[in-house]
Amino acid sequence: MRHLLILGVLFFCIIAGNAEQTIADDSEWDLSGNVSIKARGFSQDALWPEQNTSDAEVSVSGEWEARWRSEEGDQRASFIPFVRWDENDDERSHIDLREAYWAYEGDGVELLVGVNKVFWGVTESVHLVDIINQTDLVEDIDQEDKLGQPMVNLAVQKDWGLINLYVLPYFRERTFPGLDGRFREPLRVDWDDAEYESGAKDKHVDLALRYSHYFGDVDVGLYYFRGTSREPRLQLSADGREFKPFYDQIDQVGLDLQYTRDAWLWKLEAIVRDGSDESFAASVAGFEYTFYQVYESDADIGILMEYQYDERSSKKPLTIADNDVFMGARWSLNDIQDTAVLAGVVVDKKTSETFFNLEAERRFGDNTFLELRVRAITNAESDEPLYSFSRDDYIQLQISRYF
Repeated sequence: MRHLLILGVLFFCIIAGNAEQTIADDSEWDLSGNVSIKARGFSQDALWPEQNTSDAEVSVSGEWEARWRSEEGDQRASFIPFVRWDENDDERSHIDLREAYWAYEGDGVELLVGVNKVFWGVTESVHLVDIINQTDLVEDIDQEDKLGQPMVNLAVQKDWGLINLYVLPYFRERTFPGLDGRFREPLRVDWDDAEYESGAKDKHVDLALRYSHYFGDVDVGLYYFRGTSREPRLQLSADGREFKPFYDQIDQVGLDLQYTRDAWLWKLEAIVRDGSDESFAASVAGFEYTFYQVYESDADIGILMEYQYDERSSKKPLTIADNDVFMGARWSLNDIQDTAVLAGVVVDKKTSETFFNLEAERRFGDNTFLELRVRAITNAESDEPLYSFSRDDYIQLQISRYF
């Protein structure tokens, strides 16, 4: 039944492109979306028993966007469903509401009610301060994809800065690959049977307060979060056959800074978290330097370097960004096809474990995008978090059609 629903939404996303033509040019509605086909090829056999033995996997996804704004311009609404079907992993076939909200804008005040995505962060290699939305881990291991979060958001803009208050009345549990999926732990994670420190479980009301502003060349964001951790600890079940996620109650303070000076971007993200009878700090800091119009062309090349530090103990949710160096380069052609390439490598200073990533994209025509991604892990030791994915190196090609 779930597969039929997913395919139905995909079909709806496809035909929705034609609906845009039926809306008058002066309409308050704006309809758009995309359909994508993604193919992954793996270079090695799977590491764990019962994982799919296929060297390749194909999935199809669709996202439809309906946005509305009132004639007066003081109200807006958004509805964005997302769906993916995967041929190998049933847990990866899923539906989510990325956005479904109504918002009112007054004189320096905005009130938003519904489901939304909120991103915080300035660094490239890891986003420590990003905490509002839950990670959609079945989409990708880079944790860039997020689930929609129910919220009430009150924003107040003053000359001295922007204040955002978030009331989050419902918690979204992290998704995990299934038993036959790639990028999984040694045992299946039963994320449908999660446990919580709070007696309210997923009904606990989380709160966040954020201040952001700029001072000359410096952009700053500072927040306080109190509620359910988005990062679960994986605990062994009573029968020892699977993991169960456990979500702690935490208090977290986060800071992000970006200093812009000529071709330099200096970046910092830092957090202090208290919870589960233990506190820890973590940070990532670095720079991006851009060479503009290299060799008298329109292309720019950016050089990136960041250092990742995390002092959390083994009692906390695992992290791979504990004592690592990220080095990368960004090549932007600045052509009409929006061609861009980003390559980088993260090296663990202690173990020499490396994680390599290459991303390239280019538009063809007005509505078709081609994306290439290559990822590889080397020198992974059995007691390190990346070891579980050490044989999941892959090349990925995605074709997306926008309407």
